[in-house]
Amino acid sequence: MAVAAAASRRDAAPAGDGAVMLGDAEFRFLREFVYEHCGIALGEHKRQLVQGRLARRLRALRLPDYAAYCTLLRDDPDGELGELASAISTNVTAFFREPHHYELLERELLPQWLQRKRRDGDRLRIWSAGCSSGEEPYALAMVLAEALERHGAAGVDAKILATDLSPQALEAARNGVYPLDRLGGVSEERRHRWMLRGAGEYEGYACVHPRLRELVTVQPLNLLHDWPMRGPFDAIFCRNVVIYFDQPTKQRLFRRYAALLPAGGHLFLGHSESLHGISDDFELIGRTVYRKRA
Repeated sequence: MAVAAAASRRDAAPAGDGAVMLGDAEFRFLREFVYEHCGIALGEHKRQLVQGRLARRLRALRLPDYAAYCTLLRDDPDGELGELASAISTNVTAFFREPHHYELLERELLPQWLQRKRRDGDRLRIWSAGCSSGEEPYALAMVLAEALERHGAAGVDAKILATDLSPQALEAARNGVYPLDRLGGVSEERRHRWMLRGAGEYEGYACVHPRLRELVTVQPLNLLHDWPMRGPFDAIFCRNVVIYFDQPTKQRLFRRYAALLPAGGHLFLGHSESLHGISDDFELIGRTVYRKRA
């Protein structure tokens, strides 16, 4: 491991404070590395942001400078990739963010899917791609669990796949424990039903109900690498993820999404995202909601 190999340098010079500058060569390497492995295009205007965000990684790893960090990435790219992606991207999420998406699921899509799947014996699959700390997949699980009960479809094989690249985000999603002030988007009725209030050392926190955990599978995944799942998915949520990608990367990603969706399958994007000029595989049917063309 590069971390072990660099131990002597760290012990000698545990730097990584604000005085350490990100040099031209190191920034060029980081830009190329991040684009190749994460699909994120970093312009020159992001240099100060990258320097500030990665200063924390230097301190955590006790590395003396950015050159040592680049060496670590060269020697062990997979070992640090998730931490790097977490550092340079901004994970903003919330329960029931962009509520019109959940309303469409509850009002139209889930009733249609469940009626068909009960009849044909098919499974139901939803993918939360870029799930961050888990609020999105657990909000989806609340809506799905309620729909299964409401439509007498408890026997339908229904699951939600939640994936992300960030180790910290994945740990939070697996834990399913959230401060009470993060539950603002959850109705009072759903809080009582689906969130278990903590006590003692968990005072001020709430944990998702075991039923929601049964519906959600949390896995690490780099969207640019190979995908182990083969689909098909009924819906893919990829919200506020592609804002970091350039046009060619977006085009490749949405072709891959289209391959995992049947004709009529749905793709949900973030409020500032669009497929205009990127993909002809989908038609817009609502606010940032797309349906795969036949």
